[in-house]
Amino acid sequence: MPRVMTRGVVFIHSTPIALCPHIAWGLEGVLDTRVSLDWVPQPASPGSMRTEFSWTGEAGTGALLASAMRGWDGLRYEVVEEASRGSDGMRWTHIPGLGIHQARLSANGDVVVNEDRLRSIVETHAHDAAALTAEIDRAMGAQWDSELEVFRHAGEGAPPTWLHKVG
Repeated sequence: MPRVMTRGVVFIHSTPIALCPHIAWGLEGVLDTRVSLDWVPQPASPGSMRTEFSWTGEAGTGALLASAMRGWDGLRYEVVEEASRGSDGMRWTHIPGLGIHQARLSANGDVVVNEDRLRSIVETHAHDAAALTAEIDRAMGAQWDSELEVFRHAGEGAPPTWLHKVG
């Protein structure tokens, strides 16, 4: 069966300096290639670092990259995987204290909530507009986006690094 290839981006929005080499090692384990990341200070969180890089690999690599970094204290990140033949685009975001959020993405980058999830939310919260709104926001990852916004803007202009999965 032919491999389905895709590409994506990993944004490390902020991390303690001590985690920088561990992040590189974790990504190397997934990508099966040496990783060299250009770390720069994160102005939104003095004393922390940020980086971003693009990758190519088989469909599903984004989930493996997100999992490789899950649970590390003080790490804020996003992993985006573009849609490929048979797979939707995906985004994983991680915030300390909130954990990880996974979302499907449309071709233009909008979060897509599937119809069964929407039906369940409406059935459960139809009587309470505030709870309905809160649950839809949760399904779309609004709190994660809100928490990351200051870190995204602080990192504008950083040069990306391209990584390719070997084998």
